Amino acid sequence: MPYVNIKVTPGDVTPEQKAALIKGTTDVLVDVLDKNPETTFVLIDELSEDNWGIGGETVALRKQKRQSHS
Repeated sequence: MPYVNIKVTPGDVTPEQKAALIKGTTDVLVDVLDKNPETTFVLIDELSEDNWGIGGETVALRKQKRQSHS
């Protein structure tokens, strides 16, 4: 019973893209590991940009800096 957890920031992924991620991830597990799609779970979590860090900074701060340089 595979369980895959994908984490994204809110607004970055459309419902259609989420559906494609779920289908594609399931298909990979079926093709590569011969898993049953009926018992393959894919969860997409939307994390606040303040709760996600890269390089010692929150994603919110990084986006703010990037926008100010545009």
